[in-house]
Amino acid sequence: MALSFILPLTRFSHHYSFTLNSNSKSIHIARTLISAISTPTNSMSSSSEVSKTAAPFGSWKSPITSDVVSGSSKRLGGTAVDSLGRLIWLESRPTESGRSVLVREAEKAGEEPVDITPKDFGVRTLAQEYGGGAFRVFGDTVVFSNYKDQRLYKQSLDSKDSSPVPLTPDYGEPVVSYADGVFDARFNCYVTVQEDRRENKLNPTTTIVAIGLGNKDIQEPEVLIGGNDFYAFPRLDSKGEKIAWIEWSHPNMPWDKTQLWVGYISETGEVYKRICVAGSDSKLVESPTEPKWSPDGELFFITDRKNGFWNIYKWIESENEVVAVYTVDAEFSGPLWVFGLNSYEFIQSNEKKNLIACSYRQNGRSYLGILDFVQGSLSLLDIPFTDIDNITSGNHCLYVEGASAVNPSSVAKVILDEHKSKAVEFEIIWSSSPDSLKYKSYFSLPELIEFPTEVSGQNAYAFFYPPTNPMYQGSQGEKPPLLLKSHGGPTAETRGMLNLSIQYWTSRGWAFVDVNYGGSTGYGREYRDRLLGRWGIVDVNDCCSCAKFLVDSGKVDGERLCITGGSAGGYTTLAALAFKETFKAGASLYGVADLGLLRAETHKFESHYIDNLVGNEKDYFERSPINFVDKFSCPIILFQGLEDKVVPPDQARRIYRALKEKGLPVALVEYEGEQHGFRKAENIKFTLEQQMVFFARLVGHFDVADEINPIKVDNFD
Repeated sequence: MALSFILPLTRFSHHYSFTLNSNSKSIHIARTLISAISTPTNSMSSSSEVSKTAAPFGSWKSPITSDVVSGSSKRLGGTAVDSLGRLIWLESRPTESGRSVLVREAEKAGEEPVDITPKDFGVRTLAQEYGGGAFRVFGDTVVFSNYKDQRLYKQSLDSKDSSPVPLTPDYGEPVVSYADGVFDARFNCYVTVQEDRRENKLNPTTTIVAIGLGNKDIQEPEVLIGGNDFYAFPRLDSKGEKIAWIEWSHPNMPWDKTQLWVGYISETGEVYKRICVAGSDSKLVESPTEPKWSPDGELFFITDRKNGFWNIYKWIESENEVVAVYTVDAEFSGPLWVFGLNSYEFIQSNEKKNLIACSYRQNGRSYLGILDFVQGSLSLLDIPFTDIDNITSGNHCLYVEGASAVNPSSVAKVILDEHKSKAVEFEIIWSSSPDSLKYKSYFSLPELIEFPTEVSGQNAYAFFYPPTNPMYQGSQGEKPPLLLKSHGGPTAETRGMLNLSIQYWTSRGWAFVDVNYGGSTGYGREYRDRLLGRWGIVDVNDCCSCAKFLVDSGKVDGERLCITGGSAGGYTTLAALAFKETFKAGASLYGVADLGLLRAETHKFESHYIDNLVGNEKDYFERSPINFVDKFSCPIILFQGLEDKVVPPDQARRIYRALKEKGLPVALVEYEGEQHGFRKAENIKFTLEQQMVFFARLVGHFDVADEINPIKVDNFD
């Protein structure tokens, strides 16, 4: 039986239908979603009826436990649609040690989704370390990268007991990885990016290769395109006669300067003619991305030429000319940290009009729209998501990866009207945390703040989350402690979406702020370029300015300011603690302590990244926290995965030994089997708990409500 919920959304101009299966877990998601999006901002029905208990900030009890957070940390690795129009998605599961599994939505209403990936397989590629684009569905077949051996496998989606069949050679160890592939029906092969580490693990060879799908004997992949440092987005036109791709070379990152090429394919499958479509003009600094052929054989792509924002463009093949399709100061794509970005899709209205479904980011939020690229007009769709990542075209619908302040990372099915100008139905198909909305009364909703930086006339941005709990209020005259988070990347963007790890803090009485310091994406190239040559300066100053802004605004306690961050955010954390006196304690998760060592030891993708961000040898030395241990003056806790190839474990060990020797309170937690970022539920849980109790003991001056056994802190316990 299907249940349909039709309601007017007071925050949006249209009605939406939520159609769900009566036996499905998604009923709960939809009911609570309806409640959430129809409830006024930050309203808590229970709080008006229950008198609040006054208790010190940070000591409040909360049902959003570390188990809830670690169990809800499923990650989405992409979506696709099979030949019958059923959604397929890739999810990583912390409860299975971070194993990533392909899942297909149920065939019949009321049934549970079905795992496609057998238990002894995991779908994940290590290409460029960060991976992405680990699978591709074509009709009734999926090709995927297997995590343990990094080989490509083909699997039929028709048979329930279909076993994956290897397509690429076994090299004895996982030294060749593949990502971002597409099917080539003309030559019955799979065209994909290959990263080969057999000869040099620190400087692997990257190419675009073709892998046969019909051969019984496994053969070496055939190189189609090579010679440059990096490749992404190999995309074939519908006839298989042309291929587009993105390439770039050191010292550039894919958001600095790339080139878009088109190659013509011969009758024998060779690329015999090549044209550089974008990125070769020395007068235009641009980073084209996401090329895609329309059903009519026209090449579209996204680039940030002229106005500095990633907008949609089209290549006029007959004139070898690039023209803007739609221009606005907003980002239609993001930085290529992982393969497989898919920010737009071609769709068709009932009038056979070709359109583009796309999303863009502007002023800290996402918008979903339908672009008529002939008319050059964009119609926005009203949906509850305020953050959107990728779009997949389904049968008469869109599958949108997104989130909002009350919805965690999710996939929604969006059905449009016949003119493809309005959304008429919105249904959550997958959620990273299906039960999260039962904690809605505890949610702290983000406030987008703009604050002045140390540069006169320049502002930066952040999302501020005030402490929120329907059962508690702070003690009289007390202001809450603040935990400031510096995001990783550093070329990345934090978003104002539901993150239970943030709610873990705010529901216990902490204020939390997530900073988009200068250098973050989402605000155009000029903002992104603020960090060039000034990493360790701009990001640190902006984080300190944000904390000061919140203190001056009376929102937080200036004597209880803490900072945390992972990877590049861990570096900003350590640098802020070494070179500034704003914060009273910090937590670094797999953070950088020595910039010179990072440059010498990190993987190929980022091996020249910090050359652009730092500068000369003097800068490398002067901005490395490890060289200025004498300037540290407050407690620090460090967390590190022992298989991390991006920031090797020695970075954390060196800063730990130096601070311990100096006599500062310091602790180091190392995890076996973890790489860059923690994927295992038990480690996510432990990291969160130990940060909480560390800050409470050394800075907060309060007892936490949870039963947490603190680890030993050197020079303190």
